[in-house]
Amino acid sequence: MSLFEKKKKETTSCYGENHDTGGMAKPQHAKTGSASVKILGSGCPKCNQLEAATKGALQKLGMDTTIDHVTDFSEIAAYGVMATPALVVDGKVVSYGKVLKTEEIVEILQKVRS
Repeated sequence: MSLFEKKKKETTSCYGENHDTGGMAKPQHAKTGSASVKILGSGCPKCNQLEAATKGALQKLGMDTTIDHVTDFSEIAAYGVMATPALVVDGKVVSYGKVLKTEEIVEILQKVRS
């Protein structure tokens, strides 16, 4: 390297992670025939209520009722969620901080999947 060559500036956070990559695990999402549905939360009663309502909505729509319940706070933070419970459909946060009713979830799923 010559003396007058510009050195590439590497920006790192205090944790030694590049800012370009965000430093956190990216949320995984897949678009398949059925919706990829996740509940983000610690497993508290409100999270469990949202999961039950979501299962009911998926059953009403005749969709696969498999729901991934994410309790790892670093993964929850990767979605940008600061208030739980949260509902994620196809990798997109569609609700957070409240328990939705089954009818509300049906409307959301129909809107997202159309």
